[in-house]
Order: sequence, then C-alpha cells, then structure tokens
Amino acid sequence: MDKISKLKEFLQVNPHDSFVQHAMALEYIKLGNDEEARGLFEEILNREPEYIGSYYHLAKLLERNDKTEEAIKVYEKGMEEAKKAGENHAYGELRGAWEELTF
Repeated sequence: MDKISKLKEFLQVNPHDSFVQHAMALEYIKLGNDEEARGLFEEILNREPEYIGSYYHLAKLLERNDKTEEAIKVYEKGMEEAKKAGENHAYGELRGAWEELTF
C-alpha cells in the first residue's frame, strides 16, 4: 500500500488530524501534485493557525509556482504565529526564507 493510501485510512478515522494532513501534503508534493498539497496546507492553517510547520511548506510551494506575493504573506503569517507560540527556531526558518524572497 502506498503512503497516500495509508494516510487516507488514518484520515477516515480522524478527518481533521493536522499531522496526518501535513504528512499527506508532503507526499503530494513529492508526486508533483501541488494543488492537492496546497489545499491540505490551507485547510490545516484555516482550522489550526498555530500549526507552524505548514506555513513554511505552503510558502515554498507558492514560491515554486511563481506566486511570490502569496508566499510572502504566508511567511509573514507564519512568523507572527511562531512568535506568539515562542517557536524561535521555526520563526528563524520562516524569517530566513522570507528575507531571501524580499531582499
């Protein structure tokens, strides 16, 4: 059974499991299915804005798809949430990626 099928089984039990959705989004990225991945990341962040890791991956996906302005906004929102949560390492990663894109 492939990873996505297994993750879908997990989601049948708990359809709003952010960890499983995040893992599935990363698998979709590996397969080149950015639209499915984007939808999952956005669903996670709309429901659970403090799920910091998804900001970085969503913004990188947007960058790859030439959606620079959207990526910048996602990095900024991620930095804001990371700061609120005291997630200094995540804040630094988001800030570094944001700086590469804006300077």
